[in-house]
Amino acid sequence: MRDHKKERAIAREKAKELVSKMTLMEKASQLKYDASPVERLGVPTYNYWNEALHGVARAGVATMFPQAIGMAAVFDDEEMKKVGDIIATEGRAKYNEYSKHGDRDIYKGLTFWSPNVNIFRDPRWGRGHETYGEDPYLTSRLGVRFVEGIQGDGEVMKAAACAKHYAVHSGPESIRHEFDAEATMKDMWETYLPAFEALVTEADVESVMGAYNRTNGEPCCGHTYLMEDVLRGKWNFEGHFTSDCWAIKDFHENHKITKNARESAALALKKGCDVNCGNTYLHLLGAIEDGLITEEDITLAAERLFTTRFLLGLFDGSEYDNIPYEVVECKEHVEKALDMARKGCVLLKNDGVLPLDKSRLKTIGVIGPNADSRASLIGNYHGTSSRYITVLEGIQDEVGDDVRVLYSEGCHLYKDKVENLAWNQDRISEAVITAEHSDVVVLCVGLDETLEGEEGDTGNSDASGDKHDLHLPKVQEELIEKVAAVGKPTIVVLMAGSAIDMNYADENCNGILLAWYPGARGGKAVADLLFGKVSPSGKLPITFYRDLEGMPEFTDYSMKNRTYRYMEKEALYPFGYGLTYGDVNVTDAEITGEVTAQSDIQVKLTVKNDGSTATEDVVQIYIKDMESPLAVRNCSLCAFKRVSLAAGESRTITVTVAGAAMNVVDENGERRVDSRHFKLFVGTFQPDARSEKLTGRRPVELDLNI
Repeated sequence: MRDHKKERAIAREKAKELVSKMTLMEKASQLKYDASPVERLGVPTYNYWNEALHGVARAGVATMFPQAIGMAAVFDDEEMKKVGDIIATEGRAKYNEYSKHGDRDIYKGLTFWSPNVNIFRDPRWGRGHETYGEDPYLTSRLGVRFVEGIQGDGEVMKAAACAKHYAVHSGPESIRHEFDAEATMKDMWETYLPAFEALVTEADVESVMGAYNRTNGEPCCGHTYLMEDVLRGKWNFEGHFTSDCWAIKDFHENHKITKNARESAALALKKGCDVNCGNTYLHLLGAIEDGLITEEDITLAAERLFTTRFLLGLFDGSEYDNIPYEVVECKEHVEKALDMARKGCVLLKNDGVLPLDKSRLKTIGVIGPNADSRASLIGNYHGTSSRYITVLEGIQDEVGDDVRVLYSEGCHLYKDKVENLAWNQDRISEAVITAEHSDVVVLCVGLDETLEGEEGDTGNSDASGDKHDLHLPKVQEELIEKVAAVGKPTIVVLMAGSAIDMNYADENCNGILLAWYPGARGGKAVADLLFGKVSPSGKLPITFYRDLEGMPEFTDYSMKNRTYRYMEKEALYPFGYGLTYGDVNVTDAEITGEVTAQSDIQVKLTVKNDGSTATEDVVQIYIKDMESPLAVRNCSLCAFKRVSLAAGESRTITVTVAGAAMNVVDENGERRVDSRHFKLFVGTFQPDARSEKLTGRRPVELDLNI
């Protein structure tokens, strides 16, 4: 195991020595994301901006994993660590070769601006699919392991991870450059900050990125409370801080809290922002002239940045320098990405139509705008794959010549027509004909990064990447209705990164498989699940709401009636829900050992697959405080464990619930145990009435008294 403190102390001394030899101009030039070379000291140029949300991104070929939200649906923190390690391995391989060729361009360094551990608090947010969902506990567990995988256990850091976007940030995209996200201290420490805290204090994440918006009046990249009091104060963060891109110019241009670029640069630097993604730090020397900062402020930031570079072994060499280029998108890595796609798909409905039996089918109709779409595989912040397998191609490959596959695009993703001169819905009759001539229909609908994503994405410019509501584009809703009306067994494959209104499909279609954005070979994963080569086992890391009625305005950052922990009405598909082809249930559970207010809780449980199909499933434990008025309204996930069970197999395992799960958060943001009576719910879903109705099961209830 790496000795983080010792490594950092050594790297910091080396950084101080190197920076001490630089002129003021040279030091200032290191605080840009595209740091300038200092050739006389042997310092090459370095670009801090790189992305690795679900694979090395934007720098050519790399293994493409499912989008982050799809990997969150796997509910497996150890798998996330493996993913992080693969990404870092490929990042090193690419960096090694790029450096040999003198290519130190953007997206080719070893400082990855991932993961995104913002909380997906509102289903309208277009960037929610970059996150690990709506739950702070799940987000923190997956984020910690991902960071550990990225940064590695070697003598030096394999790559540097970054926790973003610190801290209260989840839309709206259209006003993020001027918006003030107001959150109570209770909501901050109960929902918005825990994942960041875990990544800093547990995973020793090397970097933190500030958000564009203000939080409670201060800009997130120049924030007294978030950056000074909490991050470097309470959490003792010793890594470096970077701004989101061109966020510092928002200080004076949009937030209007400074007068000019010099004041903005000075404010960010004084609060502890070391890297400016943007160009406002070109005004640092002017800020010194105006007496707004000192040379020591610049020196400190430069030392932090070179500490990171020394930790990465960029000057002294490392054990990773000989990782060969051939590991990039190698067979083993592609298989892991495919495995994550299979495990992350969530089976939302199945009336018995699935799995499909090829021997009983003559014709399959594959219909929909996402059926043969590469864009629906990749999500955003993606790399490039050497091969893509769409759902249509996956089904075609699976059935070969044994079953005829008919295909229709059905409709455009969101426009009224496919051909400009045609009638509206010019592919709808073809879709109906395809359904009529098929034994079963696979209907592929949903979104892609042009309809939900970051501000500036095309195709959804009116909402800047966010969604106005939960509905699919009207052309797709009409497509579903027309195809379902044909009366053939119909399975909806939904490819999206957020909660979608599936009320009609739930009532009128035979099966629904949520595939997310499953990665480059995602179509093969979907086909493997549809035809029963593998059982679905993903769980929802978000709530699928029936509608938005009663939910606060998008701009309201209160948690009232948001997410499964606070919602006041029944979900369509609840957080934690997902079916399999098996029949897995927790049959018995007990708390072992003495429990105090400070101790962890050991839960011994038996889980059994009463079905005739082998499957994986996810044991989930939720806690409910039965006494404190400070408790969340419903319950909270406090432990999870993925298990693999053969048909008829029973296993007994022990799962640890951290004692911190008993804490509540008061109005001042302070955590404490405020109750002596709790309930634990142990099952494969959360303890709500809708989950019980959908599964026909109830979790085991355990009384916990301290």
